[in-house]
Amino acid sequence: MSAPAVVPLTRALSQTMIDRYASASGDFNPIHIDAAFAATTPMGGTIAHGMLVLALIAEMMTAAFGRDWLTSGKLEVRFRAPARPGDRLTARARAIDDDEGGSFRYAVECLNEREEQLITGTAVVAAPGR
Repeated sequence: MSAPAVVPLTRALSQTMIDRYASASGDFNPIHIDAAFAATTPMGGTIAHGMLVLALIAEMMTAAFGRDWLTSGKLEVRFRAPARPGDRLTARARAIDDDEGGSFRYAVECLNEREEQLITGTAVVAAPGR
């Protein structure tokens, strides 16, 4: 069975989303929520929590595989660059092989509108019904 195509997912990132994620996660590091402080750092402004950006990849894989992703999905990623308020983020996946053990493997990434890679890695999910 060949790996099915995964539909890319795009979302606009806002400071409100970052602030809400800070509240939900309890991570109030000022680099994420304090524009005046963040402007004085090498980042030059606020940046999104890495896990907030990674959630876009998980949402994309959940949309593609549903319960199979939730029960068997695995991600191995590397954070490459920060996401900033105003960025338009796109998560996408490309099948890289079909596992003999009944799993699908994908190269995954999250990019901004400038095509800068923010996250890269691999996702593995059990083939449906396995």
